[in-house]
Amino acid sequence: MFYAVSYFGEAGVERRLRLVRFIMSYPASCERKLMAPLKIGVLLSGSGSNLQAIIDAIAAGRLNAEIRVVISSRPDAYGLVRAKEAGIQTIALSKDVYADYDMANEAIASELVRAGCEYVVMAGYMRMVTDPILMAFPDRVLNLHPALLPSFKGAHAIQDAFEAGVKVTGVTVHFANAEYDKGPIVAQRAVEVAENDTLETLEEKIHAVEHELYPHVLQLIAENRVTVDADRKVRIS
Repeated sequence: MFYAVSYFGEAGVERRLRLVRFIMSYPASCERKLMAPLKIGVLLSGSGSNLQAIIDAIAAGRLNAEIRVVISSRPDAYGLVRAKEAGIQTIALSKDVYADYDMANEAIASELVRAGCEYVVMAGYMRMVTDPILMAFPDRVLNLHPALLPSFKGAHAIQDAFEAGVKVTGVTVHFANAEYDKGPIVAQRAVEVAENDTLETLEEKIHAVEHELYPHVLQLIAENRVTVDADRKVRIS
């Protein structure tokens, strides 16, 4: 499926009212049956290696989940190929859609809800997630960051950590909110920076940890073990 600007031809107020009604018909809380697969939607922009790790974990029986839809911000993203090879529904958004981020996120939120997703998984998604998605999936939008937050925020975290000369960096999984790389932290795993590491070898080490940690966190969620307290801290039972 490919979205162009024509998706947003309706008047803005009516379009937003329709989205609000659509979201309100969707459960605000996610009461799950323990043995039911976790229904997820994946957002990506690139190669989709973390998507592949999730697909492989499901196939191996290590993750009790079902990917309902994969949405890409780029029609040429290789992650779409991975999804199609796994028989997963895909949606590609044209760059013109992102001229208005809220409009793009309205489209994405509608498709995620329509696909029956319970959680949203950002897997190398390089676009801004705004209120239409965050309101439809409160504390249910996961992001993966290649550093130990709150250190080294931003799109160049691995390079920034390497150039800073840190001896330990790592990977963070957190719930997304309206601020970049600042939502409640679900899990972290440290990665040692060896004396002989190059930027390329450090990237490989970081990605290997990502491919283990993300499916692990999703399995914790599938087992109903992850909650966000009133103090905005994540508790794992």
